Amino acid sequence: MPLVDNGVYVEGRRRATPSSLAETFEEMVACRGMAWLGLYRPTTEELDAVAEELGLHPLAIEDTLSGHQRPKLDRYGTHSFLVLRPARYLDATEKVEFGELHIYAGADFAVTIRQAESAQLSAVRKTMEEQPQLLAVGPQAVMYAVLDHVVDEYRPVIEGLANDIEEIEDELFTGDTSVSRRIYELSREVIEFQRAVTPLVGIVGELRRELTGSEPSPGSAGGHRTAPEADPGVLELDRRFADVQDHAIRVTERLASFRAVLTNALSLNATLVSQRAAQAGVEQNEQMKRISAWAAILFAPSLVGSIYGMNFHFMPELSWRFGYPAALMLMLGLCLGLYVVFKRNRWL
Repeated sequence: MPLVDNGVYVEGRRRATPSSLAETFEEMVACRGMAWLGLYRPTTEELDAVAEELGLHPLAIEDTLSGHQRPKLDRYGTHSFLVLRPARYLDATEKVEFGELHIYAGADFAVTIRQAESAQLSAVRKTMEEQPQLLAVGPQAVMYAVLDHVVDEYRPVIEGLANDIEEIEDELFTGDTSVSRRIYELSREVIEFQRAVTPLVGIVGELRRELTGSEPSPGSAGGHRTAPEADPGVLELDRRFADVQDHAIRVTERLASFRAVLTNALSLNATLVSQRAAQAGVEQNEQMKRISAWAAILFAPSLVGSIYGMNFHFMPELSWRFGYPAALMLMLGLCLGLYVVFKRNRWL
């Protein structure tokens, strides 16, 4: 069993750290506590064992095994199934890498399943264990902690994308032919990022409604609930959820602005490429004019010389004393005449 960490909690404090799933289930029943299992890339057999012990729905298990799920929150009666898409920015390649994280939350258990290296949850568990009053609320506190960690990890990704976009804006007017490809790749990353973040706003809203059983007060998405007799831990957890929801909204807005900037950059780059192509065509046309003009000038003396080089016996001026100088002057005159004509027409 690929257990990264496993604990049974009573009133928010770790009561036991079982070494197997069977021990975990027994400890849950014995102390009536909450189990928090952390798994990393479990096999089909291992996940089936967890599902059998905890009564997880086959459709949710199928989603975990197949992977490549969109962010969502599904409810299966006795438990909820949450899919998140963590992200991290790779400085070496200037790329965004997306992972996948699944959470099963029931009445007395929470199972976190990582499918990628990103979203290390050991720090999340440690932080929550230092806040037993919050962890005592139950599996919803685990879902909040993981959500908060994933959304916080989006911040350096946003900063990395912002730096890449600034670099592209600087390179637009340099004539670098690789800019178009980089803009397209960044646009795809931003779109995939939007798909990972945008559903979180609604997901957190659903979790808040499930937590307090009441609607948010009018105003912003982070408005507090109207539940005067609610448990203090529940109220605090709701405030924490509201903060996560606010951060998700901010990330969504930044990504929308990134997408708009990249769309404008792609349009501008296409315009600049067209202008450069037109300018190159004009310059090429000017070069062809110069080449054609010099070819015509050089052809004039060749024409005269080739005619008098045919060596026919009866040709005018062959016996004339000034025939040779006259031929040279004719060649020179033709060259100068063509030069003047081409110069006036700005071919030279």
